[in-house]
Amino acid sequence: MDTIWSDRKRHFGLPISFTKYSLSEDRLFRETGLLNLNEEEVLLYRVRDVSLSRSLWQRIFGVGTITVHSSDKTSPTLEVINVKDSKSVKELIFTNVEKAKEERRMRATELLDDGAEDSNFEVE
Repeated sequence: MDTIWSDRKRHFGLPISFTKYSLSEDRLFRETGLLNLNEEEVLLYRVRDVSLSRSLWQRIFGVGTITVHSSDKTSPTLEVINVKDSKSVKELIFTNVEKAKEERRMRATELLDDGAEDSNFEVE
């Protein structure tokens, strides 16, 4: 696995944490823990939305939180919390999501739901 990007969750702008993040060509990983490790991953072609939030404190310390929403059953939402250069990282994730979808020749479709039982349909 070739790592495109990696970082740690930061506190006061410093990477003093046992939470690690990494991005490969086809997956986004979050590893947490010191003695008991927990690793979560999201396949990039399953990502539906990527957003960035930066509070005042995060802006002061030069970090931000990226939220990745996916169709993954075990990790539908994966937060990449307090990483430096968060705007560039968000764009890197987005670019690789689009690349992964293109390689799988996936159509850009979204499931629309207005609450009615038979109203689900796909838009091309």
